[in-house]
Amino acid sequence: MKKATLIILAGLICSLVASFGYAIDRDGKTPFAWGSVEFENQKDFVNSGLRCGVKDLNEYEASLVEKQVQKWMSDHAFAQVTGGTINVYFHVINKGTGEANGDIPDSWITAQMNVLNAAYSPFGWSFNLVSTDRTTNSTWYTMGYNSSAETQAKAALRQGSADDLNLYSANIGGGLLGWATFPSSYASNPLNDGVVLLYSSLPGGSAAPYNLGDTATHEVGHWMGLYHTFQGGCAKSATSGGDLVSDTPAERSPAYECPVGRDTCKNIAGLDPIRNFMDYTDDACMWEFTAGQDTRMDAQFTTYRYGK
Repeated sequence: MKKATLIILAGLICSLVASFGYAIDRDGKTPFAWGSVEFENQKDFVNSGLRCGVKDLNEYEASLVEKQVQKWMSDHAFAQVTGGTINVYFHVINKGTGEANGDIPDSWITAQMNVLNAAYSPFGWSFNLVSTDRTTNSTWYTMGYNSSAETQAKAALRQGSADDLNLYSANIGGGLLGWATFPSSYASNPLNDGVVLLYSSLPGGSAAPYNLGDTATHEVGHWMGLYHTFQGGCAKSATSGGDLVSDTPAERSPAYECPVGRDTCKNIAGLDPIRNFMDYTDDACMWEFTAGQDTRMDAQFTTYRYGK
């Protein structure tokens, strides 16, 4: 299917969700259940930080990364990459057999790979599933962000080098949908590198409205070097603060559901980038990266991952 068709369909789906979808919470009065926890509304769920476990870098940390990237790109112009095939090692962590225990079928993994390729292929990147392994371990199955269980699981299972993607699915703790490591973190802790996903967020899973596979798209975006579109709020610019991408409009806070026309930084040109994969909207609402994000991913991958 051509990209233009995908964009039209995604935009239509997003509009339908905004108008007729499940439990639309425009007045903030519709409870939102996530696992065993009920939030006052979906906005409270998003604001809790559970949509993504990746912690935003502060301005100083981000500036150090930018200086490293600029120096590397200047010194190694011959080695710059603008796309390629990324090998993927998929690790299914479960507590027993069957989907209810996280032992997801191969069809879910195939569907997830298709979602990733549809999102990244317009920018020259593709993902090749090299292998899938399955591990039954009840402790790893509920691992939390930065936990000893995560450390143990990754030390035992991770394969490949800096430019290979390791995906881990489990019933992760803390109510999170997923998390990832940035390219700049690889050298200091290579075994920790990769993306961790709530297994029910894969296509076929039950984590609606986050079960169309774009949690992985979002987290792989971090793994490729992207920040949240709302990082820095209305203070973002192309050179300081924010997501350091000039063509993603500023937004004051993460968006949820599919709020078409949302504009939280009214003094800065551009509506909030609610359809961007690096925002927090529902999977059905997400369908784009920008040219600026593509350029950033290329530079980050070249500096920290390519050939490492």
